[in-house]
Amino acid sequence: MTSIPQRKVVITGLGIMTPCGIGVDQFQANILGGNSGISRLTLHIGEVTPGNIGGEILEFNEETAKKKYLNPQKKSIKVMCREIQLGVSSANLAIEDSKLDIKNIERDRLGVEFGANLMLSPPSNLQDGCFACATDIPPGAGDRFNMSHWGKDGLAKMEPLWLLKYLPNMPACHIGIYVDARGPNNSLTLDEASANMAIGEATRIIERDAADVMICGATGSRINPNKIVHARMWDQLGKMKSTPTDASRPFELHRSGQVVSEGACTFILEEESHAQNRGATIYARILATGSGTAFHSPLIPDNEKALTLAMKSVFRQTGLKPQDIGSINAHGLSDTSTDIAEAKAIHNIFGDLTDKIPVTALKSLLGNSGASCGAQEISASILALRQGFIPATLNYETPDPACKLNIVSGANLASKNKIFLNLNVSRMGQASAAIIEVL
Repeated sequence: MTSIPQRKVVITGLGIMTPCGIGVDQFQANILGGNSGISRLTLHIGEVTPGNIGGEILEFNEETAKKKYLNPQKKSIKVMCREIQLGVSSANLAIEDSKLDIKNIERDRLGVEFGANLMLSPPSNLQDGCFACATDIPPGAGDRFNMSHWGKDGLAKMEPLWLLKYLPNMPACHIGIYVDARGPNNSLTLDEASANMAIGEATRIIERDAADVMICGATGSRINPNKIVHARMWDQLGKMKSTPTDASRPFELHRSGQVVSEGACTFILEEESHAQNRGATIYARILATGSGTAFHSPLIPDNEKALTLAMKSVFRQTGLKPQDIGSINAHGLSDTSTDIAEAKAIHNIFGDLTDKIPVTALKSLLGNSGASCGAQEISASILALRQGFIPATLNYETPDPACKLNIVSGANLASKNKIFLNLNVSRMGQASAAIIEVL
């Protein structure tokens, strides 16, 4: 019986919307230049994070979206919240970067796979409907929300297309509609684990010959008004020492927590011969993706075990050994317990090699945008390694003895080995990993 050769999957386009820059050139320059995207937030009134800091895409607003990034979909902007706008904008940039001939591509062989956070509408979008249902029950108690009034009085006050602005499957929908993609289309909501998993699903779709091209990525924001309150309630948030740029300190002894941010990143994935036949620029090859989920007890995640399982999965799929990996792009949340769990997981897999393998943690520049963080970090490693460097981690001054890793800091590290491992994990113990070879 003749075996069917494995279809190989490559990255031929990058669409980047991050606090460290928009587009390949600006992003690459800032990552290699060690220019942090963390600053004081301007999008919302009030101060929720310590020092009111976060990673914000300052160049992106409704005006620039209509004129530049979302011009083909400008009539649909009214039904896109900011996260959706960022995701679709990044897809447009990726298509442009890939030089795909969208008008003549075989539509049944083109699909979309996209990761996103759960998207929450700001209270201002709900207030009219809620006030319409406010009644004095019981007498003298003051205005209270009465659910029985919602169907008749509350819903009528809501914007008709309100829900479409906040559904996490809408980035994939808008992208698919714009390019008339008739192949597989799916959305993933796995928080920080989303990007690696979206890449994994898109890769397997191409490998099983269900598509030749997949538009694949993730969008996310942790500085949405409600999300930023959730972060303050649930997460350990970093405090700046002197400036906003020094607040995110992955694996460093004096780290105080994560810095929230926003962003989106899209990849064009292609079957390798399809890309070669059209003369595409090939950035990298996807070697494997994997996942793991683990808990100490209900609702108490075991991030060390989850990350260990995810790494075991990718090594099992590729047949690679730990010594074959040139660098690790760590989740590097800058949270005291999560960083320790990740460091232990890396030790579990790399053993005695842990002291030697270079580790970078780019949330020190980018912050944590949730679902899109992994895609941004992968893009950074691809672009840096194409220039022969592993990008440096910012703010790594005093090593934490509980996180014994070979952190790249101070300056970018020259590297000839262009195979890297990307790691991400959510606060609910969902971990993902990807091994990628830069070409």
